[in-house]
Amino acid sequence: MSASAPRPPRRHRRMSRADRERQMLDVAEEVFGDRGYQGTSMDEIAQRCGVSKPMLYEYFGSKDGLFAACVDRSKAELLDVTQKAMAAASTPEDVLWHAMVAYFAFVDEHSRSFAMMVSRPTDGSWKTVDAVEAIRRQQGTLISAALTAFAPHIGEQAIAAFTEIIIGASERLAQWRTRHPQVRIEDAARHMTDFCWKGLGPYLTEPGRSMPPRTP
Repeated sequence: MSASAPRPPRRHRRMSRADRERQMLDVAEEVFGDRGYQGTSMDEIAQRCGVSKPMLYEYFGSKDGLFAACVDRSKAELLDVTQKAMAAASTPEDVLWHAMVAYFAFVDEHSRSFAMMVSRPTDGSWKTVDAVEAIRRQQGTLISAALTAFAPHIGEQAIAAFTEIIIGASERLAQWRTRHPQVRIEDAARHMTDFCWKGLGPYLTEPGRSMPPRTP
């Protein structure tokens, strides 16, 4: 029997720019989330991606640029899930409930992204700080719009204050859940809904009208 002909060398499919960028962001999110901004090195990210460090810089310009790109992607994903959740609700309490469930579900599904966003971006430049603050501003716009729609009479100052309270409390509760994994998404959403509703309920219901029923 004659020897079989040698197989030609396998050609590796070249990764498209979009796929390569997605891979870099996925790896960077993991490293930033695990090590924080200061502890992350471009050398490690490049090595784990199987690319050269100059290529990493070619795509994102700097470590700050890479961090900002990671946060921007998380920002877009969070906006999408919360907008869809709020659009599916009608009453004020339902809007709050659905938004909280979506938020805590996002944190669970993107735990490294969340860790990255609440790590210490101040160790970087103004660009990293602004990238994280942009997420809070984005979510604040959604919250204040909902408050304005349901309680336009309370005034801009009260709406702005309530918005900041909700953002801060949600973030702290999400961080607390990372240390208490037994707390379910629905539990966290209920705690936030109950807390917010006790303060906001009187403003979000018409005089003489009872509060909407609790969401199960």
